[in-house]
Amino acid sequence: MTSGMERFGALMSGQIPDRVPIICNLLDQGAQELGLTIRDYYARGDLVAEGQLRLRRKYGYDTLLAMFYSALEAEVMGCRNIIYADDGPPNVGHLVIRTAQDIQQLFVPDDLNEHPRFRELTSCVRILKTEAQGRYPVLAAVTASFTLPAMLMGIGPWMDLFLNGDPALRNHLLQTCSTFCRRQIQALREAGADLIVYVNPLASATFIQLNKFRELALPWTIRDLEQGGPAGVVFFNGGGRINPILADLQSATGIGAYYLNPYDDITEARSLLGPQALIAGAVNDIRLIDWSPEEIDREVQKIMRAGKRAGGFLFGTLLMPFKIPEVNIRALVEAAIRHGSYGEGHS
Repeated sequence: MTSGMERFGALMSGQIPDRVPIICNLLDQGAQELGLTIRDYYARGDLVAEGQLRLRRKYGYDTLLAMFYSALEAEVMGCRNIIYADDGPPNVGHLVIRTAQDIQQLFVPDDLNEHPRFRELTSCVRILKTEAQGRYPVLAAVTASFTLPAMLMGIGPWMDLFLNGDPALRNHLLQTCSTFCRRQIQALREAGADLIVYVNPLASATFIQLNKFRELALPWTIRDLEQGGPAGVVFFNGGGRINPILADLQSATGIGAYYLNPYDDITEARSLLGPQALIAGAVNDIRLIDWSPEEIDREVQKIMRAGKRAGGFLFGTLLMPFKIPEVNIRALVEAAIRHGSYGEGHS
C-alpha cells in the first residue's frame, strides 16, 4: 500500500491500512515553497495547486489540499477588501453585513464560477485532481451556514443576532448562507474534490451549549448537506470541541468522518460514534512553533496509540501556523509515519 487514496480506501471499507493516513494542513506555506508573497500566491489557482503538490512531495503526507483561505467565501459574498499578511492567512477587511438591510440584500449567484475568485479555487481543484492521478484524495473546504455569518458581520454581532435577535432576520441570513454552502459543495464536487471538509467551529461545544446546538445549529447542518448528501464529507470543528455533539451530528446527518479537537478524547469519540465512522485525531499544531522534535514525537506517539486502539483512525493537524519551522513539520510527519505503522512491532 503506497498511496494516500489506498490508505483512505482501506479505512472506508473497514480494512486496516499499512499505516494511519496523515492529513497535514499546510496552506500558506505553499507561497514560501514558490518564493511568492501570500497575496501573489493566492491570486491564481495554478500557483496554489503547484504549492500544494510541492508540499505533499516534500513532507510525504497523504492528501492534497484544494484550499485557499476562509475569507475567500466572504469575497464571493461581497467583501470588497482582503487584508494580506506576510506570515499568515488573509483575512476579512470589510464586513459585508452592517445593517438588517444588508442581510436582505445578500445575493448568491446560481453559478459560483461566475465570480473570478471562486473560479481560481475550482481551477486549483481540477489541477490537483489531474495531477493526483487517483493516488491522493483532493480535499476542499466549505464554511457551514451557521459559521459563515461570523465572517460576514463579525462574531460578536452574529452571536448576538442568533441568541437575542429577530428570529425572522436570523433565519433569512442562515437560509442565504445555507444556499451558498450547498452551491459551493456542488461546485467543488463537480470540479473533482474527493472529500469536502465542512467547517463549523461555531457549532462546536466550545462556543454553544448542547441545547442551543440542537435548536439553532443542527437544523442548518442538516439543510446544508441534504441536497448533495453526506458522502465524502468530513465534519471539521475548526478548533472547537465536538465530542458532546457527535451523537446528535451522526444521527441527524449521516456524516461518516469527524475531525476531533486536540482536547476531545479519541476513545470516547469512538464509543459515541460506533465502529463505522472515521475519526481524525488532531495535534495541537500551535505548539509546533516552539516544541522540540522530541516533544513532537512524544505527542504524536500518544495520539497514535489512542487512535489505533480506537480504529478507523486518521492523524491530522488543524490549520498549521506559517511560523512552524520546517524541521518541526518534518519531525511531525516522520513521527506520524513511524508511530502510525500497523506493521509488526508497532503499537
